[in-house]
Amino acid sequence: MKKMMIVLGFAAFLGACGNQNNPPVTEPQPAADTNEATTANGNPSYDPNRGEGKFHDVVLPATLDGAMADKGQKIVELKCESCHKMTDEKLVGPGWKGVTSRHQPAWILNFITNTDAMIDKDPKAQAMLEICMVRMPNQNLSDDDARAVLEFMRKNDGIK
Repeated sequence: MKKMMIVLGFAAFLGACGNQNNPPVTEPQPAADTNEATTANGNPSYDPNRGEGKFHDVVLPATLDGAMADKGQKIVELKCESCHKMTDEKLVGPGWKGVTSRHQPAWILNFITNTDAMIDKDPKAQAMLEICMVRMPNQNLSDDDARAVLEFMRKNDGIK
């Protein structure tokens, strides 16, 4: 009986990280900007403060959107809390306390919605991977859901 409870607990933990058998949901990407800045060797430049994804300049209101933060909390409880604590303590992934002061909103949204590319290209994401030793699975969140999670992160960081 004890072994069965351990197996069931482990299965529940794995299930909380998302279904890895489903192919990722992809959205059409806008055409590449041919005027993008390049490095000396001709490769597109990379802005580690922006991240890798479609979000560039994200302006957040000074006050918290309570309804959006509540929606974000439900998503976090379902998809994120099995790996992240709301404190600065590392669980599987890093703790979330202070995350909105350590990263720009566009970087956070790009990481939530474009996890694999961020881990492959972004130095901050790669540094977190070296500490945590586990790649964050793509949770296939919509842009609206990612924005709600960001609002919950702001609430967790004391924004009112």
